Amino acid sequence: MDLDDTLLALADETRRSILQRLAAGEARVTEIAAPYHISLNSVSKHIRILERAGLVRRRVAGRDHFLSLDPKPMDEISAWIQRERAAWTARLDRLEAALRAEDAIEAAKNSSRTPPNKRRRKS
Repeated sequence: MDLDDTLLALADETRRSILQRLAAGEARVTEIAAPYHISLNSVSKHIRILERAGLVRRRVAGRDHFLSLDPKPMDEISAWIQRERAAWTARLDRLEAALRAEDAIEAAKNSSRTPPNKRRRKS
């Protein structure tokens, strides 16, 4: 998996929109390009970036080029994010525990410095 290529591909709204369309099923390049108010060449550049990331597969039948979604790179990104989240959660939990322990020590020190209540004498 090339994490950089996948994240780069997902970073653009047009490319995410193309992936959403392909999630519904295979489509011709011209069908993918139709809703965009940009040139077919520009859409093709977006598609090449998606192909480089492995998110899109191309099938050629005669003169038609059909695209389909390959979700594997997104699954790999999701797994990477989950691993990172788990690692950071563990680190933050350890930090929180250390800070709470430090606060408890500080509170104990402060309570030992406070003089005891003086007893009143009976007259």
